[in-house]
Amino acid sequence: MLGKRKKKNTLPAVCAVIVAAGSSRRMGGENKLLLPLAGTPVLAHTLCAFEKCAAIRDIVLVCREQDILPYTELAQNCGVSKLRTVTRGGDSRTASVLAGVQAAPAGTALVAVHDGARPLVSEAIITEAVHAAAECGAAAPVVPVKDSIKRIADGCIAADVPRDTLAAVQTPQVFERALLLRALEAAQADGTSFTDDCAAVEALGHAVRATHGSYQNLKITTPEDIPVAEALLQKEAD
Repeated sequence: MLGKRKKKNTLPAVCAVIVAAGSSRRMGGENKLLLPLAGTPVLAHTLCAFEKCAAIRDIVLVCREQDILPYTELAQNCGVSKLRTVTRGGDSRTASVLAGVQAAPAGTALVAVHDGARPLVSEAIITEAVHAAAECGAAAPVVPVKDSIKRIADGCIAADVPRDTLAAVQTPQVFERALLLRALEAAQADGTSFTDDCAAVEALGHAVRATHGSYQNLKITTPEDIPVAEALLQKEAD
């Protein structure tokens, strides 16, 4: 399932597009990216992970209009020097990612699209996906599915789905900038909105290489995820 670990000595210019334009509905409307995680806002952890990653040259942050100023100040307070711009997102993830990719600095060859609500992403995960995309044009980290999966029909279990053929995809999902632009523009022209950027690229017929993710690279979605993330951070500190 996973691509081989293979690295180049040099990389093209890589811009991280951090998508932070959601409404936090499943968090009860409270902005989950500003919630404290081990005493530091969730978004600060995410930005700092890319700030520290040697494979990343630039960062673009995509958010709601009302969050532009507080997010800019947060980044400044955390010393995020790679942040080039904070831009307004759209009405869908596809539109928001497109806005971020369009805002990437001139000369950007690869874009690493990452959920702002995945604060525990490691440098190893980012770097492997970047190197894989530099080789084949598109890559994304995945983890094997742990649970048994069933197909449901009319409220009943209809069939088993082989677990060894399934994986949960994570971010950052890394693409050649021109490829992702083409995929997102095609989706907008068709009126299609994807919840996953790989799907937009796959719709063009381009394969996406699977790289190694981590169960620690969780997405903060509901209130229960905060203490889990804090426990993981504490385990790492110990």
